[in-house]
Formats: sequence, structure tokens, C-alpha cells
Amino acid sequence: MSDTKEENTRRHLWLISGEESGDIYGAALINELKNICGKDNIKISAMGGKRIQKTGAEIMVDSTELGVVGLFEILEMIGTFIKIFRMLRARAAEERPDAVILIDYPGFNMRFAREMKKLGIPVIWYISPQVWAWKKKRKYKLAEYCAKMMVIFPFEVDVYKDTDLDTEFVGHPLVDVIKDRTDPSIKRDPDRVLLLPGSRKNEIYRLFEPMLDAALILHKEKPQLKFTVCAPREKVYDNLQKIYEKYKLKHKNEPFPEIEITLGQTAEWMQRATAGLAASGTVTMECAIAGLPLAVGYKLQPLTFFLANAIVTLNYFTMVNIISQKLIFEEFLQEDVNGRILSDALKRILPGGERRKGVLVAMKEMTEELSAGSGNAAHQAAKCVLKTVEKIKKKSDRK
Repeated sequence: MSDTKEENTRRHLWLISGEESGDIYGAALINELKNICGKDNIKISAMGGKRIQKTGAEIMVDSTELGVVGLFEILEMIGTFIKIFRMLRARAAEERPDAVILIDYPGFNMRFAREMKKLGIPVIWYISPQVWAWKKKRKYKLAEYCAKMMVIFPFEVDVYKDTDLDTEFVGHPLVDVIKDRTDPSIKRDPDRVLLLPGSRKNEIYRLFEPMLDAALILHKEKPQLKFTVCAPREKVYDNLQKIYEKYKLKHKNEPFPEIEITLGQTAEWMQRATAGLAASGTVTMECAIAGLPLAVGYKLQPLTFFLANAIVTLNYFTMVNIISQKLIFEEFLQEDVNGRILSDALKRILPGGERRKGVLVAMKEMTEELSAGSGNAAHQAAKCVLKTVEKIKKKSDRK
């Protein structure tokens, strides 16, 4: 039986997601909304990727390749973004959904929230933009545009305390996602290292080669090590294969370790590997919750890095470290993302490494903090959405 009052009223909700992480969270949220309401009592139209598509939501825009980072990369796709934006705005004006749920993706979604406000369509924001790191004045705009902010880190509630925005901590959905997909029969291989160079084209072209350099260096010192590279989708897999083939030709006279490139098996290898190297992003959170120690790297266009460095006021850039306010995963930027530095960092978290024991304890503590009082995070978020929609409807009916 439904635990809301929505069961007799068919709701139409929009969900807008533009990145891999938003696709994960959005899919879990949609499934919970359908579970609570019953699939016949709710219609969900979405901009989303493959996971959201699998929920049965109506796909207005496929966002699979829309997750870009960096000023120049965004400029290259600006025409695509404008076209999508205008189409969605016109459709929203015509369909007038009961509410629009925006998941992170602030460059696009902040502007879309403003347009929804002009149209009188309620906005519920899920996964707060990192206003505590940069563009801090954005939180006042969010308070102006949004009816509700659902945050996934406990400290974020305080971020919005000096605004009128109704903010609620609903727990981190990744805790439940990782828990649900964990296979207790899988055991860690002490000699298996995971390489996660990212899912965006610009990421893998900047990060994969330094990771391969690190693998080559480590192979000379620890020849028993084997390496697995994970690609989340076919296009990424193809690009990784091309980079790897060119790399092997360039280093054809050097002994190579076992390196396997896999497709769509990231969750399994997070459980099977003993440590890893990763691009900064949601995947670092996934690994921490799954109990896999990492060293993290990221490289941006030099001008993009210069601009970001001028406005970001954080001690760390990896979310695992930001949440804990201490260095759990060693992190490296720009020229420090090289084979020697990455291989040294990896050695420190391999079995017997000087940092491994402390990292294992810290990852467990962080996961417990994100789980505290949240129950099933996606379920909590879904209930929050429906409660907010009902509250808005009652307020509108009284007018």
C-alpha cells in the first residue's frame, strides 16, 4: 500500500539530468517514485542517460554524451545545449508538469530553474551544486528559483541556513546503490589494480596514458600485479582501446603487465580489485563506499585550471576528502598526474603499503556518516519529492 496521499492522483514530473552521476541518482529516484505511487499513478518525463532510460521514463533528451567539463569543451557543444534548452522550455510551457526535478548539472540547470520559475512551474533540486566550493552567491539564486533543495551530504543543510530555501538531508543514494549491487561471493585479489580514467572523452585522453605509465613502472617493481581498466559504455571502451594500442606501439620494447579493458563491469571490479587509480568524480565516492582504496588525479585545460583555481576555496578536490575534511585518497592535479607520482601513491595503498590501513578505516567512517538516519536514500528523496508536490498543490488550491 502506498505511504503517500498521491495514490489516487496521477502526477506528471519532469527529471533533468546531464551527467553519469545524475543518471545513477535519477534512475534510483524514478524507481522509488514508481514504487511509492504505483506506475499507473505517475508519469515521468526525463532528460537522462542509459540508467534512466531503463526505468521506463519517457526520454525527452538522451544525455549520455552531455557531461562535459572545462570551458573549451562546453563552448564546443554550446549550440547543442541551446537547442536542447529551448526545446525543453517550450515543451514545459505546453505540458506544465506538476514539478521539475533538477539533478546537479548547475551550468544547464540553474538557467533552466530560472525559466521554470518564470513559467510558474515548481522546481525541486536534488544533489546541491557545490556552492560551498565556488560561486557561493549561487545559493541565493537557488533559493529564489527552487521550492525545495534535497541534499546528500549532512553539512550542506547548514550551507543554506542564511536563505529561505527549504533544505533537507535525504542521505547519499550511492550508499544504497553500492549495497544493493554488492556480491558477497566476490573476494578481493591482492594483485589486481583497477584503472578508472573517467567517462568523458577529454578525461580519458588526459588521464589514461599517465595511468598506463604508472602501470608500466609498477610492473618493473611488482611483476605480479595485474591491471583492469573499466569503461562505462561502448564509446568510452572504443576510445580506451585506441589509446592503449597507440601506447603499446610507443612502448613496444618494454615488458608489459597484464592489462585488460572491460566494458560495463565497473561495479564488479570495484569489489574484486585491491586498490586503484581514478579520475576525480562520482566514481571516487563509489569506490570509497565499496571499500576500494584509491589515488585520484585530474587534468584540465591550462586556462580552465587557472580560472578554477582562482575561484575555488577548498583544501581538497576529491569529494571523499571534502566530506571528511581530511586526506583519505591522495589527490594530484595537472603536471603531478604522471606515472612516477601515481605509481608511488598506488604503492602506499597496496596491501602492506604505509597508508592502506588508515584509508580502509577512514572509508568506513565516511560511509557510516553518509548513511546515518537516512534509511534508503532514494526512497527518502522520493517521499520528499511527493510531499513537496502535495504541499505546493494545496497552496495553489487555496489561492
